[in-house]
Amino acid sequence: MTDSSNDVFEIMHNMRAMRRLKSDPVPDDLIYKILDAGLHAPNSGNTQKYRFMVVKDVEIKKKVQVFYQKAFDEHVSASYKSRAIPPGSDEARYHRQHEAVAYLTEHYHEAPVWIVACLEHGDQAPTHLSGASVYPAVQNMMLAARALGLGTNLTTRAMRYQKECEEALGLPPGVHCYAILPIGYPTGKFGPTRRGEMNEFVYLDKWGVPFSDK
Repeated sequence: MTDSSNDVFEIMHNMRAMRRLKSDPVPDDLIYKILDAGLHAPNSGNTQKYRFMVVKDVEIKKKVQVFYQKAFDEHVSASYKSRAIPPGSDEARYHRQHEAVAYLTEHYHEAPVWIVACLEHGDQAPTHLSGASVYPAVQNMMLAARALGLGTNLTTRAMRYQKECEEALGLPPGVHCYAILPIGYPTGKFGPTRRGEMNEFVYLDKWGVPFSDK
């Protein structure tokens, strides 16, 4: 059994990206709860243009995994090696993170369930504002998965080959994929997310002036 919690603050502070997932089936009633959480998320004008596709077919997932792997080989792996260690981490943790990313890349299609988060655009071209109508739903679903003891993480890398991946997923014209959530029971344990200190990221009234509650 994996840890579960109903305290939203505990969930947020312990919603570590889980990239090593078991192949055990995930009951549909849990997937339904996750999707229901997504459907109750804020969205632009309450237009509810988000659309979600549950993918269990391993052959579909394999087709997308090819491009997920390609993006890793061509872009992601090298950037991990050259990127500065993020705040709150250290060299050993960052190395383990890279290893976990490589593992997920190889086993992406083995996650028992994917939730593909999409947005209906119709004839309108996506803009930098478009994600406001789908990413809150993605966050809700990730929080719900964590509350149910299920592991996931937000993946967008395959969208470097958006046309090919959307064709593999069978999306109709006017619908675009914004994220894929691979969901399964984690092989490891949930734990605290490691981030920098608040005064590194949050300012008060003027850029560069740290906000602090102290």
